[in-house]
Amino acid sequence: MPIVKYPRAVEPRWHEWDEKAQKCGLRHTVYAVNGDQYTGEWLDNLKHGKGTQIWKHTGAIYSGDWKFGKRDGYGSYSIPDPVTKEYKKVYTGWWKNDRKCGYGTMFYPSGEHYEGEWSGGLRSGWGRMCYGDGSIYEGQWLADQPGGQGMLCLPNENRYEGGWKDGKKHGPGRFFYLDKGQLLEGIWVADIPKCGIMIDFGRDEAPAPTQYPIPKV
Repeated sequence: MPIVKYPRAVEPRWHEWDEKAQKCGLRHTVYAVNGDQYTGEWLDNLKHGKGTQIWKHTGAIYSGDWKFGKRDGYGSYSIPDPVTKEYKKVYTGWWKNDRKCGYGTMFYPSGEHYEGEWSGGLRSGWGRMCYGDGSIYEGQWLADQPGGQGMLCLPNENRYEGGWKDGKKHGPGRFFYLDKGQLLEGIWVADIPKCGIMIDFGRDEAPAPTQYPIPKV
């Protein structure tokens, strides 16, 4: 009786190639078609876990946590200096869904920096901002601007304590003119004091007090 031999079923080569191409677990550097590169952990072909991404076009680098292809967790984002090519840290802190979210520190090109809470990539919550002119704002933020209760200290040590809205003094507040030895307590609207009471405050220690004290009523 003749023996019939059937050809062995061979799995297509592309199945093998596709299986090898699946990214899961720790991998060495993987390059994208646009030149970006990523070194770190993967899950189901998505960046997931610890990893470092370098963007070819800008040279920016992110090193930290990833979740399903997006920055999520704690990480640092840096960019190269256009002259020295040395990396300068831009942001260090927490991320969620590829945006700054939670507590973090942001360094601006002008030398200013912010340390505090973020939400959806914007300053939101409690934070401290150091400006280039030496002023410091510490208090509540909303939609990337001072909003709520906060204190602004000026370079000459004068300061405002009170309400804020859309980045401007708004609502009840007190402005300490320590250089003149006076205190204004009143109501502000869009950075302008609309009404209030001015009294002497620390006049004896003021570096440039007014010529005459404010009469007591």
